[in-house]
Amino acid sequence: MMAPIVVVSGLPRSGTSLAMQMIAAGGVEPLTDGERAADIDNPRGYFELDAVKRLKADSSCIRDGRGKVVKVISHLLGELPSGETYRIVFVDRDLDEILTSQAKMIARLGKPAPPQDIVRRAFVTHLDAFERLTARRQDYSVLRVAYTDMVAEPQTAAERIAGFLAEGGITGLDLAAMAGTVDPNLYRNRAKD
Repeated sequence: MMAPIVVVSGLPRSGTSLAMQMIAAGGVEPLTDGERAADIDNPRGYFELDAVKRLKADSSCIRDGRGKVVKVISHLLGELPSGETYRIVFVDRDLDEILTSQAKMIARLGKPAPPQDIVRRAFVTHLDAFERLTARRQDYSVLRVAYTDMVAEPQTAAERIAGFLAEGGITGLDLAAMAGTVDPNLYRNRAKD
């Protein structure tokens, strides 16, 4: 049996880098290139593979992900090539938190932020499209994990992720190491209570 490709995905600024850190700390090799350095927005790094941005034109980089974990932004999930088995850990986060985090990051880059109501509608439409995509792709297995749960209950989140990956044949993850990567101080841009 061919090893599955573990994919971490979600909307931009949803907590995908944290999920990558957890899974890598658990013992699954990350498929990254180190091109995007850590910064104030992701002080522990982005865990990205630049070639993923070109999936539509060339998806060959994904085949190197068998038995590994790779981050694929949610709007590119439909470009994953068939003929593989995907275990997708999809990180959900409050849309207000995502929008606030994204606006701050764009401002730090000195760029104008698009109107948040337009971005919100686009994200909601995109999440609906994600549901339709996963319903028709038989090669996808999806675990939805809330960012707030990863931060508030890292041990439970680690157990859920490890159990999901074990169902796909990736076993023996170090749960303590996974939970230990979570730093609640990095949870910024919280939703208003």
